[in-house]
Amino acid sequence: MMYDSIGRREYEWAGMTAAEVRAVGAKPGSILVIPVGSIEQHGEHLPVVTDSLLVEAMVDSAVEQTDGLPVVVSPTVWSGFSPHHLTFGGTLSLDFETIRATLEDIANTGLQNDFDAVLFVNGHGGNGPLIGSVVSTVGVETDAEVLGTTYFELATDRIEALRDTETGGMAHGGEFETSLMLAVRPDLVGDSSTRNGEPLSETYRWGGQDLLDGGSVSVYRSFDAYSETGAIGLPEEASAEKGERIRSIIAEELASLLDAVHEQNA
Repeated sequence: MMYDSIGRREYEWAGMTAAEVRAVGAKPGSILVIPVGSIEQHGEHLPVVTDSLLVEAMVDSAVEQTDGLPVVVSPTVWSGFSPHHLTFGGTLSLDFETIRATLEDIANTGLQNDFDAVLFVNGHGGNGPLIGSVVSTVGVETDAEVLGTTYFELATDRIEALRDTETGGMAHGGEFETSLMLAVRPDLVGDSSTRNGEPLSETYRWGGQDLLDGGSVSVYRSFDAYSETGAIGLPEEASAEKGERIRSIIAEELASLLDAVHEQNA
């Protein structure tokens, strides 16, 4: 629970005093990081908090690799835009305009503490257009640099080399996310008998094929059009070892991004 874990790392906004937040923000090249996830179904073997948990873990791993950068990480925004998951239950989704306004307000008030940059780190595919929108709407209102990224779109070539499935196997709740969860929180992953998914099969060849291949055409479909369990991909090919390797690659790439943003704004 939050009361038992908050503030264990010195860069967590929620565990700092107001003066401590302002002190970091006043440093040259300071960065406010805002992780954004979701609460949504992930099939029969993964918890609904998967996206929020993993984006927080990836940010944490990245910041730990930086060498004393002036970075503060906000509490993870745990609910995202997930209407396409509602048919399976277990999903808490916000309206697009509501989550956009929420992220704008968090960034704009956070930047009042003199941060030189704000980086949204997204962990849910359905939030992608939302993050792009917020980068622009916040960007026109501030002199700070505003950036956004989706963690599983970082270093896709390196992660591609690790996969044991064909394209389609690393989709929602598949080989990629299940491997990461086995590395980060194996106690929340169902046993092998519950790891049921099916490779993503999108009608249009230009559409997204899995987490590493977002495609060039967006199409709306409810998730029950893709899967009977709510998971897409092949979670049975997941492993903790693979998850640790994926985590290391993403952390390295995200840490490099943080270093670059710091240098650009120092």
